[in-house]
Amino acid sequence: MKLDRVTLVYFSPTRTTKQVLEGIAQGLGALGVTSVDLTLPEADSAETVVLDADLVVVGAPVYGGRIPPTGMQRLQFLRGQDTPAILVAVYGNRAFEDALLELSDWAQAAGFVPVAGGAFIGEHSYNTPLTPIAPGRPDAADLAKAADFGRAVRRRLEGVTASADLVPASLPGSRPYRKLHRSGSRAPVTRVDLCTLCGRCAEVCPTGAITVSDAVVTVAEECIMCCACVKVCPTDARVMEHERILQTAEWLSAEHGVRKEPEVFIYG
Repeated sequence: MKLDRVTLVYFSPTRTTKQVLEGIAQGLGALGVTSVDLTLPEADSAETVVLDADLVVVGAPVYGGRIPPTGMQRLQFLRGQDTPAILVAVYGNRAFEDALLELSDWAQAAGFVPVAGGAFIGEHSYNTPLTPIAPGRPDAADLAKAADFGRAVRRRLEGVTASADLVPASLPGSRPYRKLHRSGSRAPVTRVDLCTLCGRCAEVCPTGAITVSDAVVTVAEECIMCCACVKVCPTDARVMEHERILQTAEWLSAEHGVRKEPEVFIYG
């Protein structure tokens, strides 16, 4: 099977998923790689697109064992034509639970054949120096494994002559999916004594929940707790102060601090 044209599709607020997909693409060794970035609010107004590619790599982060609803919504306008797909879930060192299965169900309904899946680790949204949770990941070792995964998928598909011969990979997870828990009115806040009103927080917010003029205003009900604004702030003015979130971060750091390694699944 020809794998000259590869399209990367990602919802990646803190860019960890994007890094993993680029590592996989390196291993695939395709002649042409294009990207579809679904991270920012402009993706909400997209029209249905049939992806013209030999292989599609689709990735998103895991929030509470699931793909965040914002990410799933933005995948809905994409279609394949029995196009092989690699599905990737990037989680913060706790568990990926039903995320790969959720991606697989979407992919098959949209005309893709999920021939492989990977669960990789990325720095948790709640990671801080006081509560380290997979800091700095994906690191060099993770990206090397992503490239190895890409090479393994390429070798597996080289022996396939037609799309009709493709078989969906069996990916872990259970139905019904794990119940989603909304963050409610929780959101990072801005320390006005440190804020320079640079606007970077608003630029990276995947839901457009932040606006900046003579002050930073956050619509907490629209926040998905990705913490992209916290990680991008050049003066550390965006911080998480909600007691429940701080408690969760402490628990995750204490109970899920032992390094986990990527898991990959290839059909056949």
